[in-house]
Amino acid sequence: MIKIVGVRFKSAGKIYYFDPVNLEVEKNQDVVVETARGLEYGTVVVGPKEIDENELVSPLKPIIRIATPEDTKTYLENKEKAKETFELCQKKIKEHDLTMFLIDCEYTFDRNKLIFYFTAEGRIDFRELVKDLAAIFKTRIELRQIGVRDEAKSIGGLGPCGRSLCCSSWLGDFQPVSIKMAKDQSLSLNPTKISGICGRLFCCLKYEHDVYAEAIDVMPVVGSIVKVEEGKGKVIEINPLLEQVRVEFNDKTIKIYHREEVKILHEPKKCGGCMNLRAEGLDEATLRELKKLED
Repeated sequence: MIKIVGVRFKSAGKIYYFDPVNLEVEKNQDVVVETARGLEYGTVVVGPKEIDENELVSPLKPIIRIATPEDTKTYLENKEKAKETFELCQKKIKEHDLTMFLIDCEYTFDRNKLIFYFTAEGRIDFRELVKDLAAIFKTRIELRQIGVRDEAKSIGGLGPCGRSLCCSSWLGDFQPVSIKMAKDQSLSLNPTKISGICGRLFCCLKYEHDVYAEAIDVMPVVGSIVKVEEGKGKVIEINPLLEQVRVEFNDKTIKIYHREEVKILHEPKKCGGCMNLRAEGLDEATLRELKKLED
């Protein structure tokens, strides 16, 4: 077993694990750690715990020290300095007439590197911009292109639920989200109703999907021929959470039954995860828009 602690460098950033060495580190303490890009200042969000060494993906880097008042002062100075740097970089982008949108910038704790985050439609030749910035700031410059989800995470905002965006308030890692998740939850497949301000599918579609998937597994497939007390009928709709089945009979009457009241006589072949959206009666334009919503 090996002892680890989890550290975050941003309020809703990814959690990275480090070796506390012999330090008595506690949750919510600020620490200085060694990372691949040099020394960094972060906050312990997962207190000391022991895990099996086989669970480690890569060797742990150590916590150098518990942050001192001088470290905190340096960290805050870096953040203030980054604000001035951001404005200057924006001016340089305009001077070079580059079609890129600057999102954020940050110094590493030891100021050995200055990182700029931006979005753009395609590839950008920013070599001349880097030369200018290096000459001004006298340090290593890195320009990193990020996606629309990372942009929303960095900028923040409010979702249609009225709360702060999950990605900018607490969600550390993005999880893959698919159109199938929306369909399994019987949501409208209207692109504008299932996408966030980033233009991608709502992250929250993932939260309850496992529950829906388990419930759907024990329900008859839509289109199944079933036998109930009144006779044979066809399943035209299911409600997996309530375990209810809507059955249509030959005389066009429709009744609702609990799953246990239904005996399956014939069930269409299940698709193993694929989903024929055309069967939903969607036009080609809508299909293209839905496909764009997935990463």
